[in-house]
Amino acid sequence: MSVDIMQGQWQQLHGQIRKKWGMLTDDDLDQLEGGTDQLVGLLQAKYGYARDRAQHEVDAFLKAMKVR
Repeated sequence: MSVDIMQGQWQQLHGQIRKKWGMLTDDDLDQLEGGTDQLVGLLQAKYGYARDRAQHEVDAFLKAMKVR
């Protein structure tokens, strides 16, 4: 997924991300600036996910949200 595309839809996704991963704060998400790599890293830090699992979770979420 292109980082530019996610950044373009970031405001719309922000609330959905908070619903899915409730341990992430608004401040956490504000610092991400819509980057998928940063979201993966944040999931690793907050949830203790391995990189592969965090990447899979983000990819599945974006697919479900129909982000291209």
